[in-house]
Amino acid sequence: MGGLTVGETAEREDLLAAAVVRAVKASGAYAGSVFLRSRDRRSVVLAATCGVPPSLLGGWRRIPVSSPIPVAEAFTSGRTVHLADADETMRRYPQLAVGLPYAFGSCSVPVGAGGETFGALAVVWAAPPGGDGPTKSRRRHLRAVANRLGASLSALRARTGDPLECDPDTVPVESPAPSAPAVRAGLFDWDLVTGALTGDDEFCAIFGLDPGAFDGRADTLASRLLPGDRAAFRAAAREAAAEGRITARRLRVREGEGDGAGSEGSHTVELWGRVADKGTERAHLVGAVVDARSGRAAAAAVERLRDGLFSLTPDGRVSYANRSLEQLLGVRGEVLLGQCLWDVLPWLSDPAFEDRRRSVMISQAPASFLARRPPDQWLAFSLHPGADGVTGRVVPVGQPPPAQAAPAPSIASATPAPATASPARLGVMYHVLQLGSALTEAVTAREVCEVVADQLLPAFGGQQLALYVVRAGTMHRIFHTGRHEGFLDWLEGMPLHAHLPGTETLTSGVPLFIESQQDLSQGYPGIPVGEVSSWAYLPLIASSRPVGTCVLGFDEVHRFTAKDRSVLTALAGLIAQALERARLYDAEFALARGLQQALLPHRLPVLPGLHTAARYLPGTSGMDIGGDWYDVIRTANGVSLVIGDVEGHSIAAAATMAQLRSAVRAFVAVGRTPGEVLAGANHALIDLDAGLLASSCYLHLEAGSHRAHAVRAGHPPPLLRQPDGTTDVLDLEAGPLLGVDHTSTYPPTPIDLPPGSTLALYTDGLVEERDTDIDVGIDRLRTAMAHARADSLDELADRLLHHAQRSSYRADDIALLLTEYRPAAAPR
Repeated sequence: MGGLTVGETAEREDLLAAAVVRAVKASGAYAGSVFLRSRDRRSVVLAATCGVPPSLLGGWRRIPVSSPIPVAEAFTSGRTVHLADADETMRRYPQLAVGLPYAFGSCSVPVGAGGETFGALAVVWAAPPGGDGPTKSRRRHLRAVANRLGASLSALRARTGDPLECDPDTVPVESPAPSAPAVRAGLFDWDLVTGALTGDDEFCAIFGLDPGAFDGRADTLASRLLPGDRAAFRAAAREAAAEGRITARRLRVREGEGDGAGSEGSHTVELWGRVADKGTERAHLVGAVVDARSGRAAAAAVERLRDGLFSLTPDGRVSYANRSLEQLLGVRGEVLLGQCLWDVLPWLSDPAFEDRRRSVMISQAPASFLARRPPDQWLAFSLHPGADGVTGRVVPVGQPPPAQAAPAPSIASATPAPATASPARLGVMYHVLQLGSALTEAVTAREVCEVVADQLLPAFGGQQLALYVVRAGTMHRIFHTGRHEGFLDWLEGMPLHAHLPGTETLTSGVPLFIESQQDLSQGYPGIPVGEVSSWAYLPLIASSRPVGTCVLGFDEVHRFTAKDRSVLTALAGLIAQALERARLYDAEFALARGLQQALLPHRLPVLPGLHTAARYLPGTSGMDIGGDWYDVIRTANGVSLVIGDVEGHSIAAAATMAQLRSAVRAFVAVGRTPGEVLAGANHALIDLDAGLLASSCYLHLEAGSHRAHAVRAGHPPPLLRQPDGTTDVLDLEAGPLLGVDHTSTYPPTPIDLPPGSTLALYTDGLVEERDTDIDVGIDRLRTAMAHARADSLDELADRLLHHAQRSSYRADDIALLLTEYRPAAAPR
């Protein structure tokens, strides 16, 4: 936490702990957590929890801000993300559902102040199918708690300079979930000289006294004890006066209101205390009386049962086990206490059993499973959740039916597996599932590299990441992130047979973990060390073929645990497969785009009095090429402008586009009128029998004149900007789409092009948006064209495409053809 003092750190921790407890209570949830931004702002890091141990969250303790995870989205967007149940979670955030495939609802809200976001607060609740979760009122309370926390953190920063960041290595603050007390305790102050005794309300209630009527006399209190214990009570006072303290003096308190001579019930309490002001004339015995009868009675009842019963803390450790459980599991209770069952018992070490416990805690719904204790004893486990942990029951069962017995050997082997072959823990499974889910959405090699960086660096605390691929037997870097620009520059262009960590890990197929600069220098003398202290070299091998090497760098010395090594080794295979798939996609994509570009004009003709500029943007939704085209055709009596769009994205659409473009050129060459050109193109498309439709807009400008005639076939209308900037949508008489009917006609519309005016022809990809009428998009383009300030036609084209060029998603291709009519005599 930077240079904060212990007191300042404690103040921040107190704010976080209080806020997360209030959030759980305000929303009616069973658990909550607060995340703060990391120093590099690439992640949000778990800072405080209530009702859920950090170990239960697994890999969700550090979440990349770019991840499609509710907490990250609440942080980046500043909006509340409410998920009522598991179905909505799966629909909206499949990556979260993959990592935590349990039935729960959640609500995540940003934490910040003054327009700055410091982190996010999230709560979870048990959510059966169809549940709604917290009401709107409770969600508003949750947002209010987050806002108060943001204001408090902002004030703390103003006073102390706290950057309000969370180091990934910082231990989160943990608060227990609210629950009923298992032990009652009352406080008292007993004047040993005068005998005056005062106690709080809980003290009086334990002894069955009315706090308002208690006269403060020790004799009155003694009257509430069984007669046989009254002497012990007086002896406790003498002991305290002599020794200065009382330790666990047990007394029996009457349950009834009789005189104590009868057989009314009683309960046992313990008296603890020490003498204050010892050695003075007014010595006081200050202490507490503890009533743990419910806990003792429950323990005694449980010990009498033949079923095995146990209790787990929220993080899965055994906090209680009765004697029957010891006999059923074949292990002593002292061995179990404080441990996880699957760590103590090899036959319960499969992640499937740990997953059941995790499911119970997160979904707050009971679960059960069968397990086989070697050699052939079958046990039925049932788990029952609560806010403060899990209660378990174990009973022996006969041989299960085949449907249940069949999969058992794969879950719990009769013979404990050797340590080297022990199954992976859930943390390993989480990282594999999380990265695998994210990689399914990455299409290009660049996207794969960015996903790997977003997932691996926050998960393992690294600062550098580089990805090298093999080309012609040498290493070439395709991606790097981190502040050290020269990270691994020396690996560029190195052959696979070189004695280097980046090549040897790939040729051997074995990951290489180097924990210090000294280790690197000893193993590979002469290699530049730079500012990095530890490295993880992961071989990327797909289908037994070397793809490349992924390298993680750590600015500080990093000790790779056995878990780190196993997780990174497992993830390397996923990265290799995704990268190989993406490289094939990129190659095919480049080929398809090259083919499409070859079908469009390489350059537009230079014409007297006319300036033209064209742009083409491919769609981003897939690799297939589209059917958008444009052309400028010089004729004997003027110039023809045409733009068109064949439906679909495929090789067939591109081929049809090329044939239509050729047909239009042919009809123009023989001097056909505008209406005849599109009619001829319509006949040609129908005769091709391609099964595709097309739209088009065609305009012929007469030589030496500002008169033009335009026709359109189901295509968006052109825009005309006047010399004064006024821009209109041209009202052209529209004909049907090309390819519908042989008898279709396309009547021409005359247009005046004043000197200095600009004409825009475009395809629908520029003006269509999801859930928005196309007329709205056309008017938006008209407004942009009217107000765009540009010194050239090329600059105007770029301005009109600015939004589309910056968008990461374009559902359709875009073609734009601009023509400026400027005769030689026309002033600019």
